[in-house]
Amino acid sequence: MSRIGNLPIELASGVEVNIDGRKVSVKGPQGTLSLETHKNMKVVKEENKLVVERVSNSRYDKALHGLTRSLINNMCLGVTEGFKKELEINGIGYKAAVQGKTLALSLGYSHPINYATPEGISFEVDKNRLTVKGIDKELVGRVAAQIRDLRKVEPYKGKGIKYSDERVKRKVGKTA
Repeated sequence: MSRIGNLPIELASGVEVNIDGRKVSVKGPQGTLSLETHKNMKVVKEENKLVVERVSNSRYDKALHGLTRSLINNMCLGVTEGFKKELEINGIGYKAAVQGKTLALSLGYSHPINYATPEGISFEVDKNRLTVKGIDKELVGRVAAQIRDLRKVEPYKGKGIKYSDERVKRKVGKTA
């Protein structure tokens, strides 16, 4: 029994859901998102709630049940509130700046790194904090992870890019 899958999805005011066979589209004040559900999942709209039902009780369908419900719930949250991930840039001379549709990063390499902004993502830079915002939770997380991978934090001096809530285990350097 999927505890998460059985929970109904409450729809906020201003959110419109359109179910066309297996395709679920959610439209809200921030934008529109759509999802093609698995053939074994069925999405039913009841007044201001969405309910995800599964065809059978196989182990695979039980796993998909909770996943589908979570994906649709994240779509509903994204079009109303949006999602954001905060990154910290630490290091002397390490900086970020938004230049039109690109994010210019200076991370200690011999050249600046220009990261092209994907559609549906916006960046905010405040001193050494970089905020990635968007309505698609998966896309926000992927972009934040790609930026973090450009210069991961090293454990000796703590230089690099990390999530704002990430803890870096520091190591002691050589002793003379």
